Amino acid sequence: MPQNLKQDPWRMTVRSLKYSYPDSDQKHVAVVSIYDQRLYFYKNSKLYRTYPVSTSRYGVGNKDGSYKTPLGLHRIVSKIGAGAPLGTIFKGREQTGEIARIFKTKVAMPYDLVTSRILRLEGLELGVNRGAGIDTYGRYIYIHGTHEEGLIGQPASIGCVRMANRDVIELFEEIPENSLVLIVEGGKDQTMLASEQLEKHSAF
Repeated sequence: MPQNLKQDPWRMTVRSLKYSYPDSDQKHVAVVSIYDQRLYFYKNSKLYRTYPVSTSRYGVGNKDGSYKTPLGLHRIVSKIGAGAPLGTIFKGREQTGEIARIFKTKVAMPYDLVTSRILRLEGLELGVNRGAGIDTYGRYIYIHGTHEEGLIGQPASIGCVRMANRDVIELFEEIPENSLVLIVEGGKDQTMLASEQLEKHSAF
């Protein structure tokens, strides 16, 4: 494998998405690795930023009520919270007017807050993350900020992809609606997804 692909394990996967989903935003793609607990953000097929994240403490899965993080291909269907102050608390995707206390230490609070920004995801793979009982959109799966920043980098959420507040604000400003988000279980040592695997999916 060429050295540049060793350093950038999802590059070929991101490029192949262009051919399978031509109606999506082609300049911006995010890959979330469950194994790495990182989000890889691409612009024009080139790795632009990486961010530590926190996926579900219950593992991966797609069923309603499982509190697990769904795998597969998604798109950002809406962006919520533009201009809100850092730490703003959202309930039902609406700003409450409250600002969360952000915990930087590894403490698990008895409540889960959605803070700063929301990138709402829609599943694109029928039977995987789209459809009755397994629907990412219907499960309200987001990329969002959290008050538990000390737990970023390890599984700790109840299904969503959590980010540090400054990181999610930065990503929010850079990534447009309709961008693809691929959530994968493996990490840097996983064999990259081949183009033919992606071509079997139906474009939205």
